[in-house]
Amino acid sequence: MDTLRSIVTFFVDGGPFMYPILVVMAVGFAIAIERYITLTLVRRRNDIMWNKLQPALANGEFEQARDMTGKDDSTVSRLLGMGLARQGAVRRREDIEIAMEEVMMEIIPQLEKRTAYVALGANIATLLGLLGTIIGLIQGFQAVSNANPAEKADLLSASISVAMNTTAFGLIVGIPLLVTHSVLVAKTAEIVDSLEMASVKALNVITTAAKRLVAA
Repeated sequence: MDTLRSIVTFFVDGGPFMYPILVVMAVGFAIAIERYITLTLVRRRNDIMWNKLQPALANGEFEQARDMTGKDDSTVSRLLGMGLARQGAVRRREDIEIAMEEVMMEIIPQLEKRTAYVALGANIATLLGLLGTIIGLIQGFQAVSNANPAEKADLLSASISVAMNTTAFGLIVGIPLLVTHSVLVAKTAEIVDSLEMASVKALNVITTAAKRLVAA
């Protein structure tokens, strides 16, 4: 109970700038949670689908692989589905590769969507904290200038203590958001790398099968 009372007192003493920082915290962490869950599900579905597709590709069962990607809406299925669709119509590796790169250009922005707002929230929270501190100090010095000399030291120390609350709260919000942004960027990069690996492996298999047909 004492801890809760201390938190409430800390928040109230911080002044009006504590409320926009609180809003930034709520929005930033809501986006971060949504992105983390989405990226985790994307990675899991991709891994499951790739484990199913890899044996079919390795055995040259392209019709089965095309059927599997057509019934699934994971990002790896979208990527490889385009390559497999071109495999039946063209023989050139470059054409298939370009088709899959086009899909990658559509997938990457979807994976990175709203992630930048988490870093933006961290910066805004920190800057709002500093702005609140500066305004609080200005108000404190103005109050001290009109106070009795005997009370100036106490009033100044109290004003500085209250003004620092906004900086502290801004950093409390900003640092976790910045760390969370780094985690989301790393997860996105892992998914992109895994998609690129899958596309290269599938492309090699398709190219090898095409060469065998030409040789036959």
